[in-house]
Amino acid sequence: MRLAVYNVENLFNRAKVMNHTDWSEGQETLKQFADLNALLGEGTYSSSMKSKMVGLMVALGLEKRDQGPFVILRRNRGELLKRPQTGGIEITAGGRVDFVGSLELIPEPINHESMLMTARVISDVNADILGVVEAESRPALKQFSDDIISAVGGSPYDNVMLIDGNDERGIDVGICYRKLVSLEFMRSHVTDLLANGESTFSRDCPEFHFTTPSGAPLLVLVNHFKSKGFGSPSSSNAKRLAQAQRVREIYDERLAEGIENIAIIGDLNDTPNSAPLKPLHEGTSMKDIFTHKDFDNGGFAGTFGLCNASNKIDYVLLSPNLFQRVETAGIFRKGMWPGRRPPRWEVYDELTEEVHAGSDHACLYVDFDL
Repeated sequence: MRLAVYNVENLFNRAKVMNHTDWSEGQETLKQFADLNALLGEGTYSSSMKSKMVGLMVALGLEKRDQGPFVILRRNRGELLKRPQTGGIEITAGGRVDFVGSLELIPEPINHESMLMTARVISDVNADILGVVEAESRPALKQFSDDIISAVGGSPYDNVMLIDGNDERGIDVGICYRKLVSLEFMRSHVTDLLANGESTFSRDCPEFHFTTPSGAPLLVLVNHFKSKGFGSPSSSNAKRLAQAQRVREIYDERLAEGIENIAIIGDLNDTPNSAPLKPLHEGTSMKDIFTHKDFDNGGFAGTFGLCNASNKIDYVLLSPNLFQRVETAGIFRKGMWPGRRPPRWEVYDELTEEVHAGSDHACLYVDFDL
């Protein structure tokens, strides 16, 4: 049977600010969005907070109305601000309880060719269990499986499971699986908290407990760790470290319970030698599939962008018993943009423009004897 993981970068809609050709073009806007959201969530607004809010709103294009180029400010009830006729913004709320509303990123449809490319990758990898990173919702993931995968000649998945995580942008993790396996139950960690009361996981760390054709139990944990896109490096690193530590705890607990076949898969947004990911690589029995003797990396050490070693951020980590049962494993890049001078890897004939790539991430797959 085959297990795979793929960051699909949203299936139907993506935040408009993230649809730039170059990620760095939207990075500052995402930071401003995160900073303003954090301030709006404070219980009491000080004068300095209000001043910062005004500056961020202006930067986000909200000075004259509630919708800017990339964000929308929804004010449902209560009063947050005034825009005097003389110009500018005045924050009138004293704290978060004074108004009901939200700050949201404006979505726009994914390029149709890109969507079909994503489906072709999933169809050709043809995993029995597919971990999906950056899916909007279970209905969206199911619709993609039923309609778009079918449209490229693939076989839709028999079952899809996803519950909403902690990301307000609707960037969730889920799983698709075929009748070959049976999902016995799932456990969410969306409510796991850090010492400061914040959510541990940026999205979730769902546990999917399967029974394989041989009757063996298989536990799959799908993850998407805190990105480096916005927030200070120190706070982002601390968040990923906390996430890695919690995943390690869950892994150790399940091993102690007698579950021998465990796979931790997903986009962990950091490299194997990074300090935040140490709990998953040092002093543990779990092994990275990239270290397996039969793993084919296709000539490149990374999984994202141009796939240099510094872009190795997607993972399949396996318990010892599962690692021993690996038959073949590799990385599928035909739906990724390969660069131009010269192209780094073989791609689909239809992939002639970077904007048509199925994702900036490769799809990882592992075949087991289970």
